[in-house]
Amino acid sequence: MKETRTVPRHVAIILDGNGRWARKRMLPRNAGHAAGSKNVEKICEAAWNMGIEYVTMYAFSTENWSRPQEEVDALMKLLHSYLKDCIRTSKKNNMQVRVLGDITRLEPDLQQRIRELEEVSAQNTGLHFQVALNYGGRDEIVRAVRRMSEDVKAGRLEPSLVDEERIASYLDTRGIPDPDLMIRTSGEQRLSNYLLWQLAYAEFYFTDVLWPDFDKKELEKAVEFYQSRDRRFGGVK
Repeated sequence: MKETRTVPRHVAIILDGNGRWARKRMLPRNAGHAAGSKNVEKICEAAWNMGIEYVTMYAFSTENWSRPQEEVDALMKLLHSYLKDCIRTSKKNNMQVRVLGDITRLEPDLQQRIRELEEVSAQNTGLHFQVALNYGGRDEIVRAVRRMSEDVKAGRLEPSLVDEERIASYLDTRGIPDPDLMIRTSGEQRLSNYLLWQLAYAEFYFTDVLWPDFDKKELEKAVEFYQSRDRRFGGVK
């Protein structure tokens, strides 16, 4: 990768292909999810070393609850373990961690672990790592509109002051710059209800590589693709 060229400040990733990775190896789907979970720290470390400041990963969507109960239970168990490890790794890597999405549907102990993780990592000065859990782009916007409506009703917000910046301040990603690059692994080419507001001007990179196999070299390929793009944001150069 050409280190002298601009790297994206914020990279959003849809982690796809864990199940197919496991199936190719004649393993249960849960083995794929476990392998994918182990890959998260490696990619975060590689991203930070490249100069990327923010990484947001789509871990569990609002639609994932419709999967077989056995798989959902296994994912929740894996999430328990991951969040516990993430407290340790956030300290080791000086990483600030933030969870996006509606966590109220998660079990109380998971919610507590998330709050603990965010609290203990809040002052870290390295990579800003966001994990989207029980997250959906439309759900995020609905929740934001509800909070905004409550503030208008209570007289805390004047409707005439509502603009893009104000709306962004009600989203889960408030205070976080919009992604410059969105990566989706495993060959699928759709957003799947991910960061619908925030990805308005992001570059999209799709790869057939399954998430557990997505390594530093693959991340470099995605960044090189980003560097080749002419980003005009609707204007003319």
